[in-house]
Parts: sequence; structure tokens; C-alpha cells
Amino acid sequence: LAADLNMRVANCTTAAQYFHLLRRQAALLIIDPLPLIVLSPKSLLRHPLVASAPRELAEGRFRMVIGNAEAAERAADIRRILLCSGKIYLDLMTAEQRASRPEIAICRLEQLYPVPMRDLRAAFDVYSNASEIVWVQEEPENMGAWSFIRPHLEEVSSGRTVRRVTRPRSASPAEGSAARHALNQQALIDQAFNAPKSTGELGKLGSWG
Repeated sequence: LAADLNMRVANCTTAAQYFHLLRRQAALLIIDPLPLIVLSPKSLLRHPLVASAPRELAEGRFRMVIGNAEAAERAADIRRILLCSGKIYLDLMTAEQRASRPEIAICRLEQLYPVPMRDLRAAFDVYSNASEIVWVQEEPENMGAWSFIRPHLEEVSSGRTVRRVTRPRSASPAEGSAARHALNQQALIDQAFNAPKSTGELGKLGSWG
């Protein structure tokens, strides 16, 4: 449904981002009145890591792309850029592998549509030595944002390889089992930080490509 600049779609990862998104939407009601779709699950809204300091609410603005400030300080060492949107960002940032993979930067796409091409390109250009951009989503390959976002990432990749880490293609949006969901989610995180040596290593737990 997102085409011809007919709506805005966002997936915020902090309370301040959500606050500034609503402020921006209110300010645009007169000059650019488009519907706003916010894709935020309840688990993300109440997660302690999305809390923002009062200063972040009182100051700043909505950021369509959020880079990895800590990784930017050692930008020359970054070899892989993980790009994601929404709740899976918290899973990546709190993963056990995070500390042992300093060559990986994790960036967030907070506005999915219209795609902020200039902001994406600027975020990627910080890491001039990175050789690949990996889109990470918890949805199956044929769901979520991958099919939509892929051509946009290729356009701003500056020749880098663009890959994905997703669940396998599926007719169902969910496993139907909390235990299996947790197992598959951990497999996604493992694959995001450690690329499999061959597609055979993926089994049925995820898709890398």
C-alpha cells in the first residue's frame, strides 16, 4: 500500500522517537496531511531499554535512521553493517555475541516509508571499510520489510553486498509455539553475527542470502 507518497510508516525503538514522531505528524497535518502507520508491538513499548531521558523528550527531533554511535568511533574497523527495524534491534544489542564482534555495526531504520534514502546513504558512508549490509528481520523472508527494502538498500549500498537474515519463507506469520519461536529467534541472532559457511548450516531455522 505504500506508494506515491500516500502514507508514512514508522517503527520506533525509543520513547523519545515515538514522542517526536507524533509531534512531527501533528506539525505536518496542515502542510502534508498523510496517514501515519506505527508498527510498534506492546512488548517494545514496555521494554526497559526503550526508555528515554527527559532531555531526549524535551530536545531533539525524530530521526528516520539511527546509526551506531559507539561503532562510529571505530568506523575504520567495521566490516559488516546490520540494519534492522523495531524490536529485533533490542535482541541484537543484548545478544551475547555483541561484545565479541566489534567489527559489526548495528543501525536502525525508524521510518520505513517514505524510505529515507539520503539518511541511509549517510549512515552507511560512515563505515567506508564495511563490505556488506545485512538486513535483519524476525519475520519470514516473504513477509516483513525485506522484499520492499531490498532494492532501496542496493541503491544506496555503494557497491557493498546486500544480504538478509530472516526466517524461511512461510505461509504462516508465526510458529504457533513460544518455545519454537524463541529457538528460531536465537538462530536469527546467531546468523546475524556469524554468517554460516554454507546454506546447509541453516537447516530450518533461518535464511541467509
